[in-house]
Order: sequence, then structure tokens, then C-alpha cells
Amino acid sequence: MIAWNRKDLVALEELTPAEITHILDTAAAFKQVGTRDIKKVPSLRGKTLVNFFVEPSTRTRISFELAAVRLSADVVNISVSTSSLTKGETLKDTALNLQALHSDIIVLRHSSAGAAQFLAERLAASVINAGDGSHEHPTQALLDTFTIREKLGKLEGLHVAIIGDILFSRVARSNIHALLKLGARITLVGPSTLVPREFEKMGVAVTHRIDDILEDADVVNLLRIQHERQRQEYFPSLGEYTALFGLTKERAARLKPNALIMHPGPINRGVEIDSDIADSGRSVILDQVTNGLAVRMAVLYLCAGARGK
Repeated sequence: MIAWNRKDLVALEELTPAEITHILDTAAAFKQVGTRDIKKVPSLRGKTLVNFFVEPSTRTRISFELAAVRLSADVVNISVSTSSLTKGETLKDTALNLQALHSDIIVLRHSSAGAAQFLAERLAASVINAGDGSHEHPTQALLDTFTIREKLGKLEGLHVAIIGDILFSRVARSNIHALLKLGARITLVGPSTLVPREFEKMGVAVTHRIDDILEDADVVNLLRIQHERQRQEYFPSLGEYTALFGLTKERAARLKPNALIMHPGPINRGVEIDSDIADSGRSVILDQVTNGLAVRMAVLYLCAGARGK
């Protein structure tokens, strides 16, 4: 097992395959904690985590909070509406003040790409990127990767189709980095306005027809279509998107029997995925949520509690 020497987790692009595997293996160990009667370990006792979410979030914020509690850390939640950012304070000054209060870990979600890296370079505290603009969402990709490995037993050689709004998706970018490093092959699927051929430079395939990948995909990861995209004319209507790219019952029937159906949430039922398919036995959407807790426990532990060990 490798020694972990990073104080921050900002992007999967900079991690080695061994480091990503180390996080996944550590998460597998922490997942067992959730099966105990007492679901806590003292790994981060005495540490303080600040959840600093400048963008809205439910799953990610609660998952990080619960992960820190399971590790026996103290947790403080801050949103932009309750912070001095509304009074004109800069992100840097807000973070420096949090550090001056002896915060050990800052989990940051921000609308600007590079915000987490900006803080990581200026703070002694560990900075964990919980999503920065359209750049990356490392822990979401790690939990997706963990779920695939757990369910299918491997990553190398698998064909993963990522479908939807790739252009604006930090989830897609992080998944591309993680999955390619661990030997999977990836096809991006969606309208040409949201899946430009430019992505092929990252080492993935691109198609604008969902029917091209249904029989061959081992994993189908559907991304949320944001309703505000309609006003920006990236596709004519939600109905047309569903007709061309939605995972309907008919399309799901063409998948391999053991193919995984994934979604990072929140789901637009009836748009990117049929409601019955989302609730079917082939869906691992709720498994992703459960595994997100174990992955975030692993990330917090490695960055703030186990560096060099």
C-alpha cells in the first residue's frame, strides 16, 4: 500500500492510478463502519471540518458532514447566504479567517473553476473540492468508480457510457480522468451542442446516437439535464431530449443483463431516465449515495489524518 502525502484533493486529473486505487481501497475498509452498531471511529477526533458551500447542495454536503461525524470530527456548515461573502468579503479572506479559527479541513463547493486550487495553494488546512464550476467533482467520480468496481469486480476493460450534458459537467470530467487511469474505455453520448468532438482529445469516444452504445455498454451513467439549458438553446425541448437520449424502458431492455445504470442525482424522472428504470434492480443510484459516504470518509481521513502513513 502506498503512503499518502497529499493534504488536499482538488482534482483527479493530477492523481496517479495507484493513488486513486488507494482511495478506493481505503473506502472499502471504511464502508464496513456503516454496518456496525456504533458507526463511528476516532480517526479525526479533535479535527474541525468546515463545509463551505457557495453553491446549493443536498447529497454532497450531507455526505461530507456525515462522513466527518463518523470519523469523530467536529463539523461547521456555512452557506453563502450566511457568510460575509454577501458583504463583499473575498473567498480568500473568508477562508483565512476560517483557518485562523483552527479549522483543519475546508470542503469547498464553488461556481468558479479553480476556486479549490486557489485556496489549497494559500491555506495550511486541507482543502477538498466538492465541485468547482465545470472543472471537477472528484469525490463524485470516486464514488462512481467505487460502485462500478464493487458491483462488477473490476474497471479495466469495461465500457462506460456517460450520457447527457457533458459540456457543463464537472462530474463527467472527473469520471473521465478516473476511469481512463484505471483502464476503462469511455463513450460520451448526447446532442452535438452538449458533447462536442473536442472531448475526443481526452482519449474518449463521442457519439450523438444513444442507440450506438446500448448493446455494448457495461455501465450507463446518465447525467442530469438542467432545465435552464433550454433557455440557452442547447436542445429544443425536454421532450425531444428524452426521445433522442433518454433511457426509456425500450432502450433499457437492449442493455446487457448485468449492465449498471447510474445517475449522480438529482434525477429528472421521465427526462434522462424512465422512473421505473430508475427504481429497478439494475439501478445502483442509491448504492452510489451509500458509497459516497465511505469514499468521503476515506478522502477526509487520508488528507487530514493519515498523510505519510
